[in-house]
Amino acid sequence: MPWKEITKMSQKEEFIRRALTAAKPFSVLCNEFNISRKTGYKILKRYECEGSEGLKLHSRRPLSNPNKTPQEIVDKILSIRSKHTTWGARKIRSYLLKKKVENLPAPSTMSEILKRHGYICEEESLKRQALSRFERLSSNELWQMDFKGHFQLGTKESCYPLTILDDYSRFSICLHSCKNESLFTVKNQLICVFKQYGMPLQINVDNGIPWGNSSLVKHTKLTVWLLQLDVLVTHSRPRHPQTNGKNERLHRTLKEDILKKQKIDNYLHAQKVFDQWRHIYNYERPHEAIGMLVPADRYKLSTRNMPEKLPAIEYNNGAIVRKTNDKGVISYQGHDYHVGKAFAGSYVEVRSNELNGLLEVYFGKYRVYQCGLK
Repeated sequence: MPWKEITKMSQKEEFIRRALTAAKPFSVLCNEFNISRKTGYKILKRYECEGSEGLKLHSRRPLSNPNKTPQEIVDKILSIRSKHTTWGARKIRSYLLKKKVENLPAPSTMSEILKRHGYICEEESLKRQALSRFERLSSNELWQMDFKGHFQLGTKESCYPLTILDDYSRFSICLHSCKNESLFTVKNQLICVFKQYGMPLQINVDNGIPWGNSSLVKHTKLTVWLLQLDVLVTHSRPRHPQTNGKNERLHRTLKEDILKKQKIDNYLHAQKVFDQWRHIYNYERPHEAIGMLVPADRYKLSTRNMPEKLPAIEYNNGAIVRKTNDKGVISYQGHDYHVGKAFAGSYVEVRSNELNGLLEVYFGKYRVYQCGLK
């Protein structure tokens, strides 16, 4: 039976005092103190070597740990975390593996190293729960596009970061420092992007300017231009930013890495910083949602090249076609329908369904308006 915890020290001192008097056989004395002879001799030897200090509780922890992470590896882990403050243990480990660094500890050990050095707090760790998200099956099936709000430059001007993300690969297609959120600005950036990466099948946006209008009339001149290029435009549900969740996640990382830490002088400086960050995001930063690959490992250029001029919108023979006036209105069976001013001067197809009482309007192959028959 082991020593009683609360009297351990006093019992050891009494045991030593009586053992030194040799009034009783050593085995009998050990039996009285409910310890083995082996334990008794060990206590006696410690007292002879160390005095009273030898009677204090000794740690069972080994003096050396052969499995301890080498300091060189610890330094590499902390150096990467210092440079990329939003990277966790799994990202850092994946990055070091690609750099051919050997003898790396497990992600859990890396997390403990980061915690021990104050880079991770327990509260923040508990916030990061694994999420299961829907994603497309290949590159360029869907892009997500939005502005990351705006921030003030050193010149007191406002900068509006335009972001475009590929849903499947998480590849950052565009991160551009814009002076405004106008149709002209976004269209010019899309032209540059289409020439570099090709065109996607679909782009999802929110309901704000320049790609949204209202809950009833969603399309703008920008989205009409995209439809004419045969790029489907879809809009997130109002007040549901999670519909563009992957791009929103990129925005949070951008904010943590750059916008909260750096003072940016002007638009050129902003673009330089954005380009550097985007390169790391696409080619160096492992992404947990895609199995710790980097987005560039998954992304492939689109085979849909941007045409030199807009293709004409054509309809089948027998289709009911109307021209939208300059107010965005068409007439059908003696009634006016407001399709949207973005379609002013365009030809659209009208399809009526008397069974469900709906009138549908198509711009090419895309339905752009629906309402009840009047």
